[in-house]
Amino acid sequence: MSQKQAEEAIVMNYSEMEVEGKEPEGAQNDTSVKGSIRRLFWHGGSVYDAWFSCASNQVAQVLLTLPYSFSQLGMVSGVLFQVFYGLMGSWTAYLISVLYVEYRTRKEKENVSFKNHVIQWFEVLDGLLGPFWKVLGLAFNCTFLLCGSVIQLIGCASNIYYINDHLDKRTWTYIFGACCATTVFIPSFHNYRLWSFLGLGMTTYTAWYLTIASLVHGQIEDVKHSAPTKMVLYFTGATNILYTFGGHAVTVEIMHAMWKPKKFKAIYLLATLYVFTLTLPSAISVYWAYGDTLLDHANALSLLPKTGFRDLAVVLMLIHQFITFGFACTPLYFVWEKVIGMHDTKSIVKRALARLPVVIPIWFLAIIFPFFGPINSAVGALLVSFTVYIIPAMAYILTYRTAFARKGLDLAVGRA
Repeated sequence: MSQKQAEEAIVMNYSEMEVEGKEPEGAQNDTSVKGSIRRLFWHGGSVYDAWFSCASNQVAQVLLTLPYSFSQLGMVSGVLFQVFYGLMGSWTAYLISVLYVEYRTRKEKENVSFKNHVIQWFEVLDGLLGPFWKVLGLAFNCTFLLCGSVIQLIGCASNIYYINDHLDKRTWTYIFGACCATTVFIPSFHNYRLWSFLGLGMTTYTAWYLTIASLVHGQIEDVKHSAPTKMVLYFTGATNILYTFGGHAVTVEIMHAMWKPKKFKAIYLLATLYVFTLTLPSAISVYWAYGDTLLDHANALSLLPKTGFRDLAVVLMLIHQFITFGFACTPLYFVWEKVIGMHDTKSIVKRALARLPVVIPIWFLAIIFPFFGPINSAVGALLVSFTVYIIPAMAYILTYRTAFARKGLDLAVGRA
């Protein structure tokens, strides 16, 4: 094949990808009440669905620990790190989306169908760069998602304790582990339409509750804002903020769930800009009000007075953590399904049973580790830096290291 023919094939297949990724015809033609309800709440795949998924997934339990990070970093560094990591994360998410399009385009040129197959990040790396990168992506992403799932369960127990302390946190972890295990019945990211919308609403309420409650309460007596004081605390706080904008482990799965994946380009950036309106005001306000006291309170809710508004925030965060648990676990479900040969099974019950071996170890680990603050920082330091920044950037550089590859990219992006 000549270079010109290859370039034309890239552009042509890039356009065809949009057609194949459209909403299923059966779902479009079903005009019954049941069909309308399913499309409204169950069959997501639009640009708006992707935006809600990205924004809802970015900020969860970590919203409650950002004031703690500010008490380690100081006000100025806390704001700067949030903006820097958020924008850099948006850039690497864009790189991931480009690599996804490149991989899918190449596979569709080979007449590979993804009708019953969800593309994942490690498969993109394998198809573009080879088996070593597949193992690398699989190891970092799966470990990151495993830790993220554990953190959500621990966070559930920590939050509910502020409403009902009749049971210890480990017992609450048993209970919420059983509740979160029901995510095995949600087939894919197509089916998170309602949950993503509700989840973002819940974190929006909680963020603005933290902001308003802190401003109304005012500064505590003899409040001090002495951070940064120690280098160790400074970098611990920085890694927690790094973790905040580390939702890239599910970027490919969210993109694959779209009817028109090539429109993902700016979605992650727009989601990040909205997340800034939640994380910055809440973290600044709580740190302004409580200062160094936060060094002994990783969860901001522990400092705010017990009111109906606070209890509502706790309940909403619990529900949102169920959603975020599903977001983190679903890619792990896909990996396990592919390992045991169940990924193309249409029966929801069979797939749910096949997914249980993924949930049970996560549940067990959450019971063992009762504190999520230090885990957030450890995950940020050891996993997010590679998952969010290093691996996507290196993969992009290596994929487009030749002039021919870059010319094909320019043609495809130009037509998009």
